[in-house]
Amino acid sequence: MSAIFEILDKDAGGRIGKLRTPHGVVETPTVMPVINPNIQLIPPKDMRSFGAEILITNSYIIYRKEELRSVALEKGLHGLLGFDGPIMTDSGSFQLSVYGSVEVTNEEILGFQEKIGSDIIVPLDIPTPPDVHFRRAEEELAITAERLEAARKFIKGKQLLAGPVQGSVYPELREKAASHLKDLNFEVYPLGAVVPLMESYRYAELVDVIAASKKGLSPTSPVHLFGAGHPMMFALAVALGCDLFDSAAYALYAKDGRYITANGTYHLEKLNYLPCSCPVCSKYTADELRKAKNKEELLGQHNLYATFAEIRLIKQSIKDGKLLELVEQRCRAHPKLLDGLKRLYTHSSWLEQFDPATKGTYFYCGPESASRPEVLRFGKRLERFNLEGSAIIRTAPVKGEKDYNRVLAFKAPFGAFPVEMEEVYPFNAEVPKFPDYEALSTALSNTIKLIDLNPGAEFTFICEKEFEHPLIEEIGKKAKLVYREAWKKE
Repeated sequence: MSAIFEILDKDAGGRIGKLRTPHGVVETPTVMPVINPNIQLIPPKDMRSFGAEILITNSYIIYRKEELRSVALEKGLHGLLGFDGPIMTDSGSFQLSVYGSVEVTNEEILGFQEKIGSDIIVPLDIPTPPDVHFRRAEEELAITAERLEAARKFIKGKQLLAGPVQGSVYPELREKAASHLKDLNFEVYPLGAVVPLMESYRYAELVDVIAASKKGLSPTSPVHLFGAGHPMMFALAVALGCDLFDSAAYALYAKDGRYITANGTYHLEKLNYLPCSCPVCSKYTADELRKAKNKEELLGQHNLYATFAEIRLIKQSIKDGKLLELVEQRCRAHPKLLDGLKRLYTHSSWLEQFDPATKGTYFYCGPESASRPEVLRFGKRLERFNLEGSAIIRTAPVKGEKDYNRVLAFKAPFGAFPVEMEEVYPFNAEVPKFPDYEALSTALSNTIKLIDLNPGAEFTFICEKEFEHPLIEEIGKKAKLVYREAWKKE
């Protein structure tokens, strides 16, 4: 494992880690509040009180403004901002994406970031937006690759160097770029040009971009999702393996009178109550906050409190083995996030290799849960069960089951498994009494597979009358099928 990044806990693709920088160790996942060197809604020195361990600012803005540049060169970046913890600097790529050009070269901005003492230096990459032709994405990716190779040779000190992964919305380009950068041994890997996807709620495509990039990188590399600042999507991104986020949303939303929560955003003007217990919301009513002279600053403070509260909840969820339960709750905050959740589970076979084999009790949270890595893992391990003689499959204990050689419990979305394992993860799962169609589909498919894998056993399946599914008929062709009500009368 890299000496720069140490992974402490894992759940799904998410992890709690320690990132070592010249100005201290940062625990991930975390958010880097964006500091505008010209306008500071909340002073950088106060950021620790909200939970911030690391900040991010724009070196190009500092480079272009003489008064900022001279102070940064004289006192260093940390002296300029008045913050003694780690600071990451962007290179001007954001301005490049917005305005089409910047007045600095890759080498000039790299040298400037190094001189002012940035903890994490970012080269001047080309941020290729979505919806461009594949050829343009490929050509710009080649330019980025050249610049990153030059940067890797240029930066040789203790400062960390970031290697941005580009490739627009083309998964094959993202994975190719990530694989190339992995061999160059960058310390941090930002995923660039994803803000347009988040702004237009294209979360399914965002999931594919993250997954493709992660597949090309080493699983031990820290990953930064550039421009991801709203807490409602943090859990989804963390579950895919993102470790760092940067947020200007706390300030931009405050200027626009918007109030951030983990489940979405409210306009302060439309709030009758403040649905939060942070220091700001505990002190003010909605009406008082609207009338406050420093409303913008107070709203920015609340937005930061809400942002870091979600990060802490995500960390605890990883500790408890409950990250995917949190993801499934958060992704019901918006239909497009639900699209992202469904797309997440199309990558379950990849996530399964990182997901711990044992953890907290599995909670079934809806149809998407039937595609979770734990369920996929069970389906792949059915061949481990070797059954002979008479076998009964039942959803709950039934009279006469002791007369059978093997007794199997049936629980959707898993299927049939030996009753001796009922208290073992993941079969100790908390599931609805009456499974939905998706859970029943997976469970019955696994049961059919188990029956086919054990031709030497004679199966009896005690079925609930509520189990209405086409696969019930298929099981009836392979096993004795009896409904529970009929079994009771025998």
